[in-house]
Amino acid sequence: MFVPALRKAQTVIPTEEAEDKLSADGVSGNDTELKTSAVDDGKKKGMILPFKPLTMTFNNLNYFVDMPKEMRSQGIPENRLQLLSNVSGVFSPGVLTALVGSSGAGKTTLMDVLAGRKTGGHIEGDIKISGYPKEQRTFARISGYVEQNDIHSPQVTVEESLWFSSSLRLPKEVSKEKRHEFVEEVMRLVELDTLRNGLVGLPGSSGLSTEQRKRLTIAVELVANPSIIFMDEPTSGLDARAAAIVMRTVRNTVDTGRTVVCTIHQPSIEIFEAFDELLLMKRGGRLIYGGKLGLHSQTMINYFQGISEIPKIPSGYNPATWMLEVTTPAAEEKIGEDFANIYKNSEQFRYV
Repeated sequence: MFVPALRKAQTVIPTEEAEDKLSADGVSGNDTELKTSAVDDGKKKGMILPFKPLTMTFNNLNYFVDMPKEMRSQGIPENRLQLLSNVSGVFSPGVLTALVGSSGAGKTTLMDVLAGRKTGGHIEGDIKISGYPKEQRTFARISGYVEQNDIHSPQVTVEESLWFSSSLRLPKEVSKEKRHEFVEEVMRLVELDTLRNGLVGLPGSSGLSTEQRKRLTIAVELVANPSIIFMDEPTSGLDARAAAIVMRTVRNTVDTGRTVVCTIHQPSIEIFEAFDELLLMKRGGRLIYGGKLGLHSQTMINYFQGISEIPKIPSGYNPATWMLEVTTPAAEEKIGEDFANIYKNSEQFRYV
């Protein structure tokens, strides 16, 4: 089952109701074409409250922190530790971008720096919002951040959670009636409208399931009506079906015209190919690929297969797994090249 990526000819993840209908009709999980035809994949463009689609660009972004005492005690002479190194990229409206990398590559660090959540350390480089220098005070009003950990009050309902968030974060000029209509619209967008009166409850014991709590976390940010949304590993800890449902919610959010960026760790083929664009990082906070994934990730695959001695991807293999396997430090040592330098000197980098 695939999620329909914007402007990408993919099959779709069906709604839960469609899945139930297909099961009753005897359609197996592999009958993708039948599932696609059973679901309305119309884009959810426009919402009750207007927002301005915004593009985020960043150029030669560097991030340093003080060298930890433990590392200084080991004889490392530098006073600062560099966590991001000359990272450049673009996040566009209506485009779902994946930040991917091995553990310690700096993907969450990059997202936190761009979101303005790093209060310590030293940041260098340009960050612009639709051509204007980013100002954190105003940026906080037009952006949202979906945490990896879902933190909600257990004694309130889904609707009350969203009403509380909208009351605190929407401008005072938005009337109570409009706010109520917007909360209703967001509940439908994340497919929680049938659970509006359900208590959130405690994780793993009562109330919403893990996947439903994640959709509520996304909705809590959406009711603030942001133009740009960052999501930290939205499918982490979920099984395949739950992850697919959450990604459908993410995709619905993108299809309103918002700019959405997600860190993602070891995604399945279905989850990975829901994304439109990719930033792939290596340890040391350096970028080794940026740009479009292409249909069935073919643009990214063609780029890496164009590098000498990179093995071809096996038929039916997960492109996300393959790209991480062929870009390891051992692979760099084998070909005698730095993937970050290859990318900096490539047509792909100049295109981005």
